[in-house]
Amino acid sequence: MKDLLLLSSSRVYGYDGFLKYCEEQVKAFLSNAQNILFVPYAIYDMDFYTGIYDEVFQRLGYKIKSIHRESDRQQAIKDADVIFVGGGNTFLLLNRLYEANVLPSIKERVMSGRKYLGISAGSNIASPTICTTNDMPIVYPPSFTSLSLVPFQINPHYVDPEANSTHKGETRADRIKGYQELNKVPVLGMREGAILHIEDDQCQLLGIAGAKLFSPDGKITDFEINQDLSSLL
Repeated sequence: MKDLLLLSSSRVYGYDGFLKYCEEQVKAFLSNAQNILFVPYAIYDMDFYTGIYDEVFQRLGYKIKSIHRESDRQQAIKDADVIFVGGGNTFLLLNRLYEANVLPSIKERVMSGRKYLGISAGSNIASPTICTTNDMPIVYPPSFTSLSLVPFQINPHYVDPEANSTHKGETRADRIKGYQELNKVPVLGMREGAILHIEDDQCQLLGIAGAKLFSPDGKITDFEINQDLSSLL
């Protein structure tokens, strides 16, 4: 059993503030959670980052506690109703998860039924690896292997090529194609504002933006909000 809410982004153009575009989905997902454990490892200044989400979750009617302030991180994970992993730099996030030796315990708790809320980098690490992140490798984790909560790769903040762009560098689609030349794994490009809700063997695309699936055979499929993506699981 698993219950995941994976957000491509915390902020979206046209909405003033963190999680403003998805307040209702997040509150419905959290339901009556009493113990929300925040993992701020993707940002260098973890106190600053925790302060941001302290205010956000108070607005939503919840309290959070941060794993970096817990003396017993393993117990904090066991006690959590929801494990919430924020965005930032995916390499830094994964490296700190390895350093703290909490990657296996987070996966175990989520796979046994604890809710998992991921944003951006926190969504990317739900994939088998972090190889489809957009971030610079500012640190070198022991491995690119992440949580494997889903069997496909996620590319957060996916942007489509602009028709009249003068940019001659690689598009996001080009980079995903390059990944799939060596890795025969589906990649879901989640546009900003896209949300995945995965409950057991059901996967629904929510939010205010769609997603694009890159299949290893070269097929590309566009998905709109409220479509069922359970075939990916």
